[in-house]
Amino acid sequence: MPAECAGWRLDATLAKLYPEHSRSRLQAWLKEGLIRLDGGAAEGKRKVYGGERIEFDVGVAAPPAPTLAEAAEDIPLTVVFEDEHLMVIDKSAGLVVHPGNGQPSGTLLNALLHHAPQLAGIPRAGIVHRLDKDTSGLLVVAKTLTAQTDLVRQMQTRTVKRHYLALALGNVERDGTVDAPLGRHAVQRTKMAIVRSGGKEARTHYAVLERFARATLIECRLETGRTHQIRVHLASIKHPLAGDPAYGKARSGDARLDAFPRQALHAWRLALRHPATGAEMAWESPLPADFAQLLEELRRE
Repeated sequence: MPAECAGWRLDATLAKLYPEHSRSRLQAWLKEGLIRLDGGAAEGKRKVYGGERIEFDVGVAAPPAPTLAEAAEDIPLTVVFEDEHLMVIDKSAGLVVHPGNGQPSGTLLNALLHHAPQLAGIPRAGIVHRLDKDTSGLLVVAKTLTAQTDLVRQMQTRTVKRHYLALALGNVERDGTVDAPLGRHAVQRTKMAIVRSGGKEARTHYAVLERFARATLIECRLETGRTHQIRVHLASIKHPLAGDPAYGKARSGDARLDAFPRQALHAWRLALRHPATGAEMAWESPLPADFAQLLEELRRE
């Protein structure tokens, strides 16, 4: 332990010495006894004096044994970009990102473990952010711990730019911003809701692109990335997404809109700073066939 760290907390010192790992990851390793100080376990709040010996268990760097829910599966993936540090995936609608209740397998995580087996050694197989099951489009996956930590920090500092195309019901009159905190719905725990007291900060910017008789195509830009953020925010201004089963129960009067089988939401553009080179990078994804066909039908009216 460097002498200049004398008087610091152990967890703060580790974060300074090992910036390639997140604070939460280091804290977890401390709690699990995988990091030792002078041969013994230590709490993160312990003060250091300088000169102590830090030991990391070699198992920290070893891939964990996969569980049944985290087995590799040969599921087709559309890889837009890949190098030794990260991948950008164009996710299809209907693909769940991470195993959970009711979906133990057949997910993007399972597909990633088949495509790149080394991801078994990265928390959540390198997944940095998620898209809802029925939302299509771009998301980034880290291939190393260092890249994952950097990308998570970019998400926190909002240097990752995510743009969505959304078909909102009704006539959205002008561009705008929804600034409303989100939290779990008080009764329906699988849903999110605007929670003024205790909710997490959430901000969505939107711009009108094209108008139809009973719907408006808009571009949404996320300033924050909360669960169901766009869906809840648009519903809150009386313009829910076409096809949204949870937040868009209002009927539009147009059978094509009402019959669309999923929320009409597509993550079409992703921009970030490369975690290794620092280069600014951006990718775009064309609309999937079902969304594009719906727009063409509306345009013919």
